Amino acid sequence: MFRWLLRILLIMMLIFTAMRLVFFFYFNRQGQQIDVLWPSFVLGFRFDLRAASFSILVLWVLSAFKWLNPFGGKKAQKGWRIGFYLIGLLMTLFYVVDFAHYAYLSQRLNATVLNYLQDVGISSEMVWQSYPFVRLTILLFGLPWILMLLFMRGYAPAARMDKPPRHWKQYLLNSSLFLLLAFTVFGRFNQYPLRWSDAFALGNDYKANLALTPFESFLNTLQFRAKSFDEKQVADYHQSLAPYFGWDAKQPGSYLRLQKDSQPLNPTPNIVVVICESFSGYKSSVYGNPLKTTPFFDSLSRQGLFFERCFTPTYGTARGVWAVLTGLPDVELQQTASRNPAAVDQNTIMNQFGNHEKYFFIGGSPSWANIRGVLMNNIQGLHLYEEENLKSPRLDVWGISDKNLFLEANALLAKEKKPFFAIIQTADNHRPYSIPKEDLGAFALRTPSEDSLDRFGFKDQVAYDDKLKEFNAFRYTDFTFQQFIQAAQKETYFKNTLFVFVGDHGIPGEAGESFPKAWTEQRLTSEHVPLLFYAPGLLTPEIKNQPCSQVDVMATIAGIVGQPVKNTGLGRNLMQTPEPFAFIFNPEARQIGIVKDSVFFRTNLKGEQEELVSVLNNQQLNRKKFSKERMDSLKKLSSGIYQTAAYLLLNNKKSVR
Repeated sequence: MFRWLLRILLIMMLIFTAMRLVFFFYFNRQGQQIDVLWPSFVLGFRFDLRAASFSILVLWVLSAFKWLNPFGGKKAQKGWRIGFYLIGLLMTLFYVVDFAHYAYLSQRLNATVLNYLQDVGISSEMVWQSYPFVRLTILLFGLPWILMLLFMRGYAPAARMDKPPRHWKQYLLNSSLFLLLAFTVFGRFNQYPLRWSDAFALGNDYKANLALTPFESFLNTLQFRAKSFDEKQVADYHQSLAPYFGWDAKQPGSYLRLQKDSQPLNPTPNIVVVICESFSGYKSSVYGNPLKTTPFFDSLSRQGLFFERCFTPTYGTARGVWAVLTGLPDVELQQTASRNPAAVDQNTIMNQFGNHEKYFFIGGSPSWANIRGVLMNNIQGLHLYEEENLKSPRLDVWGISDKNLFLEANALLAKEKKPFFAIIQTADNHRPYSIPKEDLGAFALRTPSEDSLDRFGFKDQVAYDDKLKEFNAFRYTDFTFQQFIQAAQKETYFKNTLFVFVGDHGIPGEAGESFPKAWTEQRLTSEHVPLLFYAPGLLTPEIKNQPCSQVDVMATIAGIVGQPVKNTGLGRNLMQTPEPFAFIFNPEARQIGIVKDSVFFRTNLKGEQEELVSVLNNQQLNRKKFSKERMDSLKKLSSGIYQTAAYLLLNNKKSVR
């Protein structure tokens, strides 16, 4: 039985490889040589092996049932013939539609094709007029018959040899082969499986498409196929949003604006962006927390340009990293935008710093949430350093410690001769809240009372020990910032570097008396994070009270250093921002909102259940005192941002001119 299945696996692999070669020869419009594309073929082989191995595992499991065993009688044999024909039909259908889809849209098959079924008449007529329908139909139903014959070719000898295993060696062999197949489905020696985003880590759209399979692309886009925006509303909102973003109000659908707000600084500054894990505002000293959790960051904030009312568009690390990189709020309802293969192509401002070497440092793996694909596909020449490229020992599931990550990043950046743009993503301020033993001398643990922890931001943990772990992990974050900055100050690059610190998201919980009730009752604690631009000698220290967003980080960096960029996102230069605001999105509750001036306006996606609360104090707002005009403008702004963000997730391509 197993030899027969292995024969089928080999046939599948030959077919898949042949299809990839056809794709290469037919769609290689740039004339790239096969040796340059070799990594795509290797990765594609792994994707093919996954699909074939999964198929064999399913067939093997089915054969374990007596009434489904292909050698259990003529009915079972006939059933397997029909099953193989259907498998061949499915394979042929996928590849035929995939090739047609790529020829038309330069994208591998994805689940959005299912949307065409909503208007079968028009879609069928388009197919009839655009493709050789008759020949494709013959191919679609004829080729599966040939594949079925190939699959059944080894049936007779397998039937003669099929015997239930009776010896322990046979059991061991079968078990080993089963585990080997399971491993090929997983795809790699790593805590993360092989993912579609690994294809986009090749750094080129054609290379990525060559590596992908129609099965991988289609299945990974199933949950993203439904549009979350209304095209008519997107066009309608364009005019009302134009004054906020500097768009041409007369050109709906055009989001391009050239951002050239100041003269380029000379010499060209380096840039280091630190995306800080769970760096929640109300838990930190910079907002006056009596527990003194972040005294070093507090001192930095007094020496830099500090925005005390910064909000992430939504909660979650993947969504936060997305917002910083792309300048767009992640408004996907089901999953994160980084997991959507159709959204992996983004016009990132970081990529437009053409004279800078690009770096991304993470202590673990960027395969988590498919961030790797977003990074490598959009940032040209990116030097990506992850756990396997770093020397320090692994601390926990998130990789090496943040302190070691900072120190290794500093050592590498100190050797860079060109200007650089680096992002460092931290992780230790996250369960399991690990603190390396090597640091327990320089970093002393503290044990405040449970009552103090509850009153000042750490009530969200249930057990006292858990509260202590989170509290000390939060403090350890500050310790790692100190180690990094003190190490950087010893290097020549420090004096000409802009350091940016921003939380990836806040933490839901009770903000206590330090903040207005809206922080707790409307869950603004989940999105409120510190934002600091720190560059002694380059920036005048100042505390800014204006509301702003995580999506503004890249545009503001470009504005500070005078880098001209083509901005097609929703981020704005905070140095020159008309009517500042921050957009808030809650995917679980299906709510959108705006922090603007002294209020937080919130409604659900249907425009019902409107709320209006103060974000400056606990004053009860009388909505009657707010003009209908003002309420409508807040509603229109939040709905317009949501619809436009949903549209731009799929229409903010890096090929924009």
